[in-house]
Amino acid sequence: MTSDEPAPRPQSFDPSEESVWRPLRLLLSAMDDDIARLYAGAAIEGIRPTHVMELLRLHARGPMTITELAASVHLTHSAVSQKVAALRKAGMVRTVPGSDARTKRVALTAKSRRLASRLAAEWQATERALVELEAELPYPLSRVVTDIEQALERRSFHDRIRALLAEDPEWQ
Repeated sequence: MTSDEPAPRPQSFDPSEESVWRPLRLLLSAMDDDIARLYAGAAIEGIRPTHVMELLRLHARGPMTITELAASVHLTHSAVSQKVAALRKAGMVRTVPGSDARTKRVALTAKSRRLASRLAAEWQATERALVELEAELPYPLSRVVTDIEQALERRSFHDRIRALLAEDPEWQ
């Protein structure tokens, strides 16, 4: 190396390269991709698998505010607002005036109402496929989730991370 060449940059450790639950996230993403392939094969356009719960909820309960819809599907207002924006762009929902001038309600369009029974059929088939899949496992994921919830009731995830960070000089 000559004196006018820059020194090589030291490589730093990237902790994001390690993840205990990344395989789970990737698995769930791949399963959503399989559902999306079903939609593509059935010429269902403008809907992602992650939008279906909101569409089915609106179909079952009628128009709701974003706040009501978010509460009903246990997501944040921001997350549902983003989904509604994507669904509006795809022509699946529209907003209608609420009970006063300050509120708007999210309603299905005729296009999404026509798809509702097909989406419900896919949802039910997916749930049956998950039951079938869990029957093949020695320890079903639904049981894992319940066990994790119980462990977190004993000690929250926040408290677990906070305790580990208290021991880490890099956090100080």
